[in-house]
Amino acid sequence: MSGRPDDASPPTPAPDAAPPTGRPAPAPGGRPKMMVDLDPSGQVTGREADRANRQFLNYAFFKLDPAFRRLPGAEREELKAEFLAAAQGWVGDAPAEKGLILRPYSLVGVRADVDFMLWRIAFDVREFQDAQARLNRTRLMGYLTQPFNFVSMNKRSQYVNRIEGSGHGLEILPGQGQYLFIYPFIKTRPWYDLTPHSRQGMMDEHIHASAPFKGVRINTSYSYGIDDQEFVVSFDSDHPQEFVDLVHRLRYTEASMYTLRDTPMFTCVKKELAGVLDDLG
Repeated sequence: MSGRPDDASPPTPAPDAAPPTGRPAPAPGGRPKMMVDLDPSGQVTGREADRANRQFLNYAFFKLDPAFRRLPGAEREELKAEFLAAAQGWVGDAPAEKGLILRPYSLVGVRADVDFMLWRIAFDVREFQDAQARLNRTRLMGYLTQPFNFVSMNKRSQYVNRIEGSGHGLEILPGQGQYLFIYPFIKTRPWYDLTPHSRQGMMDEHIHASAPFKGVRINTSYSYGIDDQEFVVSFDSDHPQEFVDLVHRLRYTEASMYTLRDTPMFTCVKKELAGVLDDLG
């Protein structure tokens, strides 16, 4: 989370509000002291375009056709094994320097319109095409649809690990909690009309309100120009009740008035992919 005023705001945990760990040092009075970007559009300073290599994120949600469950048990197991091999092969067949990451989650019994989610991370969006093409060649994909599929990009965030010598710059650390809470969102246009200091002041309040919730870790990603939403954020946690209380508390911050849309929201349960497929039936 960069703390840039043009990258902040929603009523639920703000994507660029520093999380409970890695927060900016508090200023007198307990509030975090932030650096205010006085030129978010880059026109005054004439900032150059940044072509640094960054991670792209893909949150791919899948829904099963109930017809699959009417197949003979042996055939179901065969189709699941084929799908499992294709999904794992995307990472297993790639050289380590590609930095491909796959994290599976189950939503069976938690949400009606999706059954599982594959969180894929790569430094090239074309890798997502390869991942999906591998799945499309499996027979199980004939029983699956994708109600949601979000693409976003990582940039300056406090929830990253800078790996020396990797050449890839900022790298996100996915799947640290037993649960992952995901939502895309868009801010209102009036947010961008506020002065940089006004936005930063609201974000300072937002960050301060989130400080007690140390069991929630945020992963921020940006979708400007590459998908319909502006951000996709995901929150790793072992404690769903803590996340519920955090979201509730942040509804009372001033920045919450500047969220246009922050749904759908997904509660994802981390599992091995074999377990995710077994949940399907």
